[in-house]
Amino acid sequence: MATSEILGALGVTDGHPGAFAGVWIETTGEPLAIHDPSTGKRIATINGASPAEYDQVVDASEAAFRAWRALPAPRRGEYVRALGDGLREHREALGRLVTLEMGKILPEGIGEVQEMVDICDFAVGLSRQLYGLTMASERPEHRMYEHWHPLGPVGVISAFNFPVAVWSWNAAIAAVCGDTVVWKPSERTPLTAIAVTRIAEKVMAGSGFEAVFSLVAGTGSGVGASMTSDARLPLISATGSTRMGRIVGPAVAQRFGRSLLELGGNNAAIVMPDADLELATRAIVFGAVGTAGQRCTTLRRVLAHDDVVDALTDRLASAYATIPIGDPLDDGTLMGPVVGERALVAMEGALERAVAEGGEIVHGGKRVDRPGWFVEPT
Repeated sequence: MATSEILGALGVTDGHPGAFAGVWIETTGEPLAIHDPSTGKRIATINGASPAEYDQVVDASEAAFRAWRALPAPRRGEYVRALGDGLREHREALGRLVTLEMGKILPEGIGEVQEMVDICDFAVGLSRQLYGLTMASERPEHRMYEHWHPLGPVGVISAFNFPVAVWSWNAAIAAVCGDTVVWKPSERTPLTAIAVTRIAEKVMAGSGFEAVFSLVAGTGSGVGASMTSDARLPLISATGSTRMGRIVGPAVAQRFGRSLLELGGNNAAIVMPDADLELATRAIVFGAVGTAGQRCTTLRRVLAHDDVVDALTDRLASAYATIPIGDPLDDGTLMGPVVGERALVAMEGALERAVAEGGEIVHGGKRVDRPGWFVEPT
C-alpha cells in the first residue's frame, strides 16, 4: 500500500484536525510536521491544540464522565468490545501506519495493533469482574462492602515507540472502570492517534458518550505541561523517558494528583559459563535490535562470564553483520530506521562517549548511506 492508500483507508488527511472532543475541533496551535523515518519525506502536517482548544477537550471529557460513570460496567464493556472489533477490522492498515510513521518493521506494527485488540478483549472480561470485598460487622443484620468509584477523566501521554498500544492499555481498562480518557500522543506520531480516534468515534457515534475517548495533539511543553498541571485530570499515565518522568511526576504530585509512569529501562542479560551460546545470541539480538533499540525493554547491557565473553562477542558480531536493514514496510527487513535525526545524533553521541571512556565498537556504529534515519546495529 502506498502512503496515500494507508492514510485514505483510515480517513487521515494532511491538515487533519488535531483534537477530538466528541466532535473534531479545527486546531490552531503549533504545526506538527510528520516525516517518514525511512525516507525523511513529510507524510502530513497537523496543527496541535491551542490552550483554548485543549480546555474544550477536557471540558467535554468531564461532561462525558458524569454520564459514563453511571452506565453499568458490563454495558461499558460492550462499547470496548466494539472498539476491539473496529481495531480488528483495520488491523492491517493501522499496523502499516504505525510502521510508516514510527519506523518499526511491519510485523511489529501489526503486532502492536493486535495488542490493542487483545487488551480490549481483556477489558471486556474485567467489566464483569470489578469486585469488592464483603466484610463482617459487629452489628446484627449488617454487613460492610467495598464499592470502587471511577476517578474521572484520565490523561494519557503516550510515546513514539509504541504510538497506539500504550493508549489502549490505559484506555480500555479506564473505560470499563467508568473513566473517560484524554489522549496526548507523541508529537512525532500523532497520525496513528488520529486514526485510532476515528475508529473510536465510529464506535461511540450516537451513544451520547462520544467524548469518552478524546484526543488533544501538541507538544510536551505545551499540551503535555497543561495536562500535568490540570486538576481536572486526577490521574496522568505517562510513557516516555526518565527525563520526562522527572518532570511529570513532581508536576502531578504538586497538585496531589496521581501518576502512572512507564519510563526507560537499563536492561541486562547475564550469560553464565554453562549457557547455550546459540540461544543466548538469538535472545540478545532480538532484545537489542527490535524496534531499532528504541523500546523501554531494549537490551542495553550484556554481563558475560570471562569463560564465554570472547566466544559470545564473536557470535554477536557475526549475527549483527547479517541483519537485513531497510524499508520497514518491506518483507524480510529485520531492522528499520530510528525515529528521527535527533535520535540518531543522540546515539552517535553516546557511542563517542563510550569510545572516549575506553570502550570498543566491535560492529556497526555508523549511519547507513541511504535516505532516512538508518544506523548500523551496534
